[in-house]
Amino acid sequence: MMERTRYLSEEWAAIAGAKLRAELDPQKMNKASASMSNIYERCSDGVDRFIFIECSDGELARFEVGSGEPPKAEFRIHGDYDTFAMITRGELGSQKALMTGRLKLKGNMAKALRLSSLADRINKVLAGIPTDY
Repeated sequence: MMERTRYLSEEWAAIAGAKLRAELDPQKMNKASASMSNIYERCSDGVDRFIFIECSDGELARFEVGSGEPPKAEFRIHGDYDTFAMITRGELGSQKALMTGRLKLKGNMAKALRLSSLADRINKVLAGIPTDY
């Protein structure tokens, strides 16, 4: 059994990137091409963090976790750490979080809603990582 890692840590990021590359099926991702920066506000250590994901033709092209200013992306999604943690654990859908105002989006809302099922696929893979939140 895999050891638990701290959410958004370097170790978690390495595991998450490898798992996404191994488990995301380009066909099930509808060969989508898009990029998004999820900006985590109010993290427990007081530092804002981000996850940057870029897909090209349904394949993970780039995955980064860090602090400070995230890479430029088609979509910038802001929310608090607890909301993103709930989404990653599969307790809250990304579309519901957007529609109820728990997440704030900068980018094309119609396209973001069309891609929300793909974001949920990504989160389903991430939920499989033994993680301490």
